[in-house]
Amino acid sequence: MAMEKKNGHSANNLKHINLALQGGGAHGAFTWGVLDRLLEDGRFAIDGISATSAGAMNAAIVAQGLMLDGADGARRSLEHFWRRISHIATASPIRSTWFDRMFGGFSLDFSPAYQTFDFMTRVLSPYQSNPANLNPLRELLLDTIDFGRLRDCTVTKLFIAATNVRSGKVKVFETGDLSADVLLASACLPFLFQAVEVEGQHYWDGGYMGNPAIFPLIYNCQSADVVIVHINPIEREDLPTNARDILNRINEISFNSSLMRELRAIQFVTDLIDDGHVKNGHLKKMLIHSIEAEDVMCGLGVSSKLNPDWDFLTYLRDIGRERTEAWLNANYDSIGGQSTVDIRARFL
Repeated sequence: MAMEKKNGHSANNLKHINLALQGGGAHGAFTWGVLDRLLEDGRFAIDGISATSAGAMNAAIVAQGLMLDGADGARRSLEHFWRRISHIATASPIRSTWFDRMFGGFSLDFSPAYQTFDFMTRVLSPYQSNPANLNPLRELLLDTIDFGRLRDCTVTKLFIAATNVRSGKVKVFETGDLSADVLLASACLPFLFQAVEVEGQHYWDGGYMGNPAIFPLIYNCQSADVVIVHINPIEREDLPTNARDILNRINEISFNSSLMRELRAIQFVTDLIDDGHVKNGHLKKMLIHSIEAEDVMCGLGVSSKLNPDWDFLTYLRDIGRERTEAWLNANYDSIGGQSTVDIRARFL
C-alpha cells in the first residue's frame, strides 16, 4: 500500500490515508492536481480510494500507475490520461470559441455547438440522440488501462460508486470488479448517455447516491483518515435565476447530498466516542480532511465541465496542486491524530 519515494521516506514512516474523490467532468482535472501533489510529496501511503465519475477514472489511473512504477509512474499516467482526454476532444465540435475565451473565461456559453447540444439534451433522450450509444471514453479507457492487471491490484483498494437505475441504490464496485463498463457506469449522466449495463443491471452516474461513498473506506480500510477532494460547490452566495444555473445548482445539491448524509453519521459516531458513550474500537472514529477550491469552482460555468481544452485542464491541475500544497503545510502534522475539517460547521 506504500507509495515509494526517492527522498528518504521509507514505508515505515509513511502516513496512511484514504482518498474520497468526487466527480465533475473536466473539473476532475482539479483532482488530478491534488493527486499529483500528494504523490510528489511522498509521505503518504494510500490504503483505499473511493471515487465517482471523473474521480473514478483518476482513481483507476493512479492505482495502475502505482502498480507499474510507483508514485512517479502514477503521476506520468495521470498526465498521459488527461492529455488523451484533451486530444480526443479536438475532434468534437463542442469546443470553446475565441468569443468564449475573450469574454467567458473557460465556459462554452458562446459556442453554437454547445448551445445546440445543450438544447438537444433537454428535448431528446440519449436513446434518441445517440442510438448507437457511442462514447469516446470507452476506447480511451481500454487503450489506457489494463483492466485484467488492475483487477489484481494490491497497492491500494478501489471502490467505485454507480447508481442502480431500477433499485435506486448505490452500487460500490471493488477492485476485482473493475472494467471499462464500471468506470463508464460511474460517469453515466442520464441526459447524455444511455444507462450502462454491468452484469445484467443498468447504472447511472454514482454521484446521485455516492459522490463519493465514504462507508467502503470505513469498513474495508485500516486508516481512519479520509481526505475528501471536493469538486462540486456546497455553498453559493448568488441565487441562480436562469434555467441553466438553476439546473446546475440542483445537480450540485443532489451530488453533494449523499456525502453530507454520511458526514453527519460520522459526526454522530464521533460525538458518541468523544462523550464516552461508546469506546473507540467498538465504533470506528474517522478523521476527516478536505481539499477544495470552492471559490474557483463557483466561478466556473456549468458548461466548463465539458471543456477539454488543455489550457483549462492544466489551469485546474495547477490550482489542485496549489491547494494541496497549502493543505499539507497547514495540516500534515494532524494526519493520524485529528480531523482538520469541522464537519458540524461545514456540513451540518
